[in-house]
Amino acid sequence: MNPIRPKVNANRRRTNGVGGPKRSTERIGKSRPKSFKPSKKAAPKKRVPIRKKFVAEPVVVPVVTTVAPKTPLPGIRLNKYLADQGLSSRREADTLIAAKKVTKNGKIAKVGDRVLPTDVIELIGSTKAKRYIAYYKGRGVITHSPAEGEVDIATRLRQDYGITDLAPVGRLDKDSEGLIIMSNDGRITGPLLDPEADHEKEYTVTVDKNVTPTFCKLMELGVDIEGYRTKAARAIPSAKSAKRFNLIITEGKKHQIRRMCAALGYQIESLKRIRVMNIELGALKPNQYRKISGDELNTFLADLNIRK
Repeated sequence: MNPIRPKVNANRRRTNGVGGPKRSTERIGKSRPKSFKPSKKAAPKKRVPIRKKFVAEPVVVPVVTTVAPKTPLPGIRLNKYLADQGLSSRREADTLIAAKKVTKNGKIAKVGDRVLPTDVIELIGSTKAKRYIAYYKGRGVITHSPAEGEVDIATRLRQDYGITDLAPVGRLDKDSEGLIIMSNDGRITGPLLDPEADHEKEYTVTVDKNVTPTFCKLMELGVDIEGYRTKAARAIPSAKSAKRFNLIITEGKKHQIRRMCAALGYQIESLKRIRVMNIELGALKPNQYRKISGDELNTFLADLNIRK
């Protein structure tokens, strides 16, 4: 027989026998795994300062080297001596020496020889024949060293006249035209282009507006072009055109006349060189030339202190 158990009041709270409510063994959601252990937050590690080991840097002691001054070699180089005597340019002198056409004290000289005041220098035979021409460079033609697609003076002379042994002395920019002196005499290059020699060069200039007396006066006094003041010049207004004048200068900075005019608010429309020292362009047309000879050549060389 089953024993009769007393009914338990459903409203009576279940206890665990101690007087408190009985803890339920049911859990909401997933049950906690048996191996689960609550994580303990690790205590932060104490940062121990690292002491750097002091290492002394090496001391660099500068080494002072005493160089004895060079003793200048006696005399001057043979090529410079020949150039100073007006016999040739230095480059041509080296060619003559290499060709055994120069003697020193009766013996064949060598390249690099030096000349003392007591030495006797003689030239065997004569130097090559010197040629000088006045050439009209047209606009768009390069004086020398053309880029791809450009034409220079040497090419025009070779193609049109078969002249191959002359080189331009000085230069004109691509957009300018007029007189260029050409020669195979290297002696004239230095004296002619020396800015301290004050050799005159004359240009006919056409600008974009009327030339005023104030403009001419400022051109004559010198114009500041990017920190450089040009030397005194002469500006002569044209009687035929109010926008044209002639300018005579004694130097040749790059694009000098264009920069001078631009500094005073003028733009150049055309620029033509018509004279270098006593050599004039005359009636030449673009790509034409004439020989420089006679009294004209004698005066030209004498003004450069070069003997013929």
